[in-house]
Amino acid sequence: MRIHIFGASGSGVTTLGKTLSEKLNIEYFDSDDFFWLKTHTPFTERQNPEIRNTLVSDQLHTVENWIFGGSMIHWGENIFPAFDLIIFLYLPPNIRMDRLKNRELERYDNEIITNPERARKFQEFMDWANDYDHNTGIANRTLKAHLEWLSLINTPFIEISGDYELHQKINIILDTIKHEDLQIK
Repeated sequence: MRIHIFGASGSGVTTLGKTLSEKLNIEYFDSDDFFWLKTHTPFTERQNPEIRNTLVSDQLHTVENWIFGGSMIHWGENIFPAFDLIIFLYLPPNIRMDRLKNRELERYDNEIITNPERARKFQEFMDWANDYDHNTGIANRTLKAHLEWLSLINTPFIEISGDYELHQKINIILDTIKHEDLQIK
């Protein structure tokens, strides 16, 4: 079974993906692990797209059952094997932006306030994340782009829209897997 979970930053993709991975006993891959280089300050240096695409393609074509979390639109063609199920998470912007602010404060502590460079990066990130719903042109990863991508797919998909508890999301997904008769290979 090959599952893709995506949504805006802060919508709960990683938490859901890791929990579902444990529940189904299949591997979870996070797009950030391919998109970003491992650096002292995380999420500051992008991986070369050719290397990124080779790495993710090799990984996902080697493992039979997996969950891939995170947006992969605009990565290129023929990188990802066919998905058996796609899960789109949507969270209202006010909830999502509060989650992101809290997550960034946990991750970087007061450095996002006291360090001018870190403060600038924090504000750029928050502006980018806020653009998801507003599509002002800061980001190419927007709600509009995700909905357009979903309109082109021919794969079973679930849209979980709203502030559901984690166990509720898991139940929705497991019910769909059962209903669609999807099997772990």
